[in-house]
Amino acid sequence: LIAGASWLILSAETGGKTAAEAGAAPQTGFRAPDFTLETTTGETYTLSDLQGYAVLVNMWATWCPPCEAEMPAIQKVYDEYREQGFIVLAVNNTYQDDPLKIPQFVEKYNLTFPILLDKTSQVSRAYQVRSLPSSYFINRQGIITEVVIGGPMSEALLRTRIEQALK
Repeated sequence: LIAGASWLILSAETGGKTAAEAGAAPQTGFRAPDFTLETTTGETYTLSDLQGYAVLVNMWATWCPPCEAEMPAIQKVYDEYREQGFIVLAVNNTYQDDPLKIPQFVEKYNLTFPILLDKTSQVSRAYQVRSLPSSYFINRQGIITEVVIGGPMSEALLRTRIEQALK
């Protein structure tokens, strides 16, 4: 029992390693795996370029009901916190989605944050995504402060996690 507890404690301390270096799925305390993706408008975003910002990486698809249900709350908190250095990177699992449905989805919810296209599952593999939505709150230093698997996330949960990441 003591050996098991020690293993759990030691394995949780990553010292800012990436998930790949630690051999595990990204979780609280890990450095967020870097990626570069294009948006629906052709812009390119690289996560590491956003050091100094609090970031929500939200993995989603148009066919995912919980993803759809949480988008209005994500948009609302994005509007509230973006002036404080908060950004949302909504990573669409394009390799499992219909890219033609994305613009309609974005328009339906008046989404103004970047919609990134994970066409080859690069980001899903790096983050070991097993279900949608999957959300990663990342602080200004690039460290994951919270992982939320499933949804939909409420505005209250989003606000709490964003405020923690902004510290």
